[in-house]
Amino acid sequence: MYCANCGVKLADTEARCPLCGTRAYHPDLQREPAEPLYPAGRYPDAAQKKRVWSILLTVLFALPIPTVLICDLRFGDPGLTWSGIVVGALCTLYVMSVLPAWFKRPNPVIFVPCSFAAVGGYLWLLDYLLSGVDWFWTFALPVTGGVAVIVSAVVTLMRYVRRGQLFIFGGALVAFGGLMLLIEFLMTITFPPIRFVAWSLYPLSTFVLIGGWLIFLGICRPARELMQRKFFI
Repeated sequence: MYCANCGVKLADTEARCPLCGTRAYHPDLQREPAEPLYPAGRYPDAAQKKRVWSILLTVLFALPIPTVLICDLRFGDPGLTWSGIVVGALCTLYVMSVLPAWFKRPNPVIFVPCSFAAVGGYLWLLDYLLSGVDWFWTFALPVTGGVAVIVSAVVTLMRYVRRGQLFIFGGALVAFGGLMLLIEFLMTITFPPIRFVAWSLYPLSTFVLIGGWLIFLGICRPARELMQRKFFI
């Protein structure tokens, strides 16, 4: 047999490794059962601890809401003004961070789009409460929706597709490059002083090159194996 720590070959009669002092282990020898770490029937319940934390975080997110509303009504302008921004931010953070913890096995395919929906709703609330340029429908909604579609597609494919990760990430990078071009175009429409100067071509070319390289590695097996050997992947 061999030492489980350093790999030195041991005689069958060795009780400990002469090199590192690790206790010898032989699979054919019977071992006495070890004492349990916890008393019988008192093992920690991970699900119960998770539920307690979810309740505690929910209370912490809910406590500031009445205070903010009262302060806005008491000291702010007539009606509710700035409190909607604070309450909307708290609700958005709650949906993104605490809401999945209520489920035993939260599915990211469901909760990632829900998080982007919460962000989109909060951006609409900001556009509604803040006076000025109407930027939600022509800028925030298309950009948020584009990022949501790309990220949700990557999460879904990574969860349900066993192979082809290089194609998934490569295609996502190419899609993000196209999104940069869309962002600059939407900025020129929503904010008239801004002109189209083609700055988006720089991130577009970078994302396309990197994404195309990943797709090429997914297609060409010798190149992929060479990169694996070179970078110890």
